[in-house]
Amino acid sequence: MITLLDRKLILPDVTPTIRESYTWLDNDLVLKKLNILNMKNLPVPALFRLILIIIFTVTYFETNAQKSQVTTNIFGRENLIAWCIVPYDSKNRGPLERADMLNQLGINKLAYDWREKHIPTFDAEIEALKSHDITLQAFWFHSGPNPENDKNLVTILEALKRNNVKTQIWLMMTGIKEPDGMTQEEKVKAHARPIAYIAGKAAEIGCSIGLYNHGGWYGEPENQIEIIHYLKKPNVGIVYNFHHAEEQIDRFPKFFPQMLPYLMAVNLSGLKNGNPVKVVPIGQGDAETEMIRIVKNSKYRGPIGIINEETAPDAEVGLTMNIDGLKKILKEINDSAALKTYN
Repeated sequence: MITLLDRKLILPDVTPTIRESYTWLDNDLVLKKLNILNMKNLPVPALFRLILIIIFTVTYFETNAQKSQVTTNIFGRENLIAWCIVPYDSKNRGPLERADMLNQLGINKLAYDWREKHIPTFDAEIEALKSHDITLQAFWFHSGPNPENDKNLVTILEALKRNNVKTQIWLMMTGIKEPDGMTQEEKVKAHARPIAYIAGKAAEIGCSIGLYNHGGWYGEPENQIEIIHYLKKPNVGIVYNFHHAEEQIDRFPKFFPQMLPYLMAVNLSGLKNGNPVKVVPIGQGDAETEMIRIVKNSKYRGPIGIINEETAPDAEVGLTMNIDGLKKILKEINDSAALKTYN
């Protein structure tokens, strides 16, 4: 008779772009499986082997479930994330109104940005999204050098855990001192320490961290890649934002391929060259079309964000403007498959 312990374990071939999905294990799930198998009295070596098999078995199915969500039609409507629509909304929509609006626009993912006044509605927001079949793709968080003292981190993680939500935390990092004469290695380590703390806490509840390219040294993709290499934490990746790429346009063709193994999301906007570069609605700039073409022709298969940071006072109007601009560019780059999803 061949037992579970005798079976040869074949580990999955995990691609880097889904690396954030396979590093955590629900301890309760392990205990349930052990109880089901009634193997509490196994010798320690055998029990240890069993636990390893369960870990990798759960990992295998979680990984392949993530793979099933990957799409080749990355600019299709079903792959869009609504971003920057909570504080940037003159109508001050509440959770239910916002979810209704997203349903009407055909957007099934939300990256949640917030301000202090929104904290009491975190649970209501999550419940509204669930009831409207909208995925909470990400939760924004702004931190600094001492996240262990940041009560907002605790509040966010507790809300996600309480509602059994596993998502990405898009991390903006400021306030870390970079005195003159500080070496690149020292800057990497200075930023890595607080990120490691946040990533560890996020991993405890099955969440991942996306380094958000906004603000100084930390906001440069090449530096974020160095931080990731230094940390070696598989639940840390990158969220790339066109609307914070004003000084990165010329370098984009070079660093974008380097980001691919760690890229969790790409958020689009229009970019108009000049001094300074201006952020405009998608389709109204002169730089974003080529950047979007580069994304399309790459191996990136993750979600695409559509924003309303300052596109229009009304979030619905802003999202619609950017969707219309994206459709214009999709026509220019001959992405007929994506265009069909907007009919």
